[in-house]
Amino acid sequence: MPQIEYYSFGRIRVDGKSYTRDLKIFPDRIVENWWRREGHRVSLEDIEDVIEEKPDVLVLGTGYHGLVEVSKEVVEKLRELGIELVAKPTKEACEEYNKLSKSKKVVAALHLTC
Repeated sequence: MPQIEYYSFGRIRVDGKSYTRDLKIFPDRIVENWWRREGHRVSLEDIEDVIEEKPDVLVLGTGYHGLVEVSKEVVEKLRELGIELVAKPTKEACEEYNKLSKSKKVVAALHLTC
């Protein structure tokens, strides 16, 4: 599992590589430049690839100041599929991802600014 080494507003380092755009971290790959249909709101279409992955947990980084909202349909769909949702400001989300990924299949979707 990739590990997050560092996060600050607008910048993250995962397994030695730095990123400056929102991203998703899967057990076997990183999807760069994660773009959401509604910028600061996560909808189902924004996480279709996460749902296909069938993780135990989705850790959602809601931004440095926690401004990203998670739509009701995302919360309901994840619950229906038995995927735990952890949505926190990105700094806390990074810490949670590193902790949970040691024992569970985890995907992180992280907004790096706001």
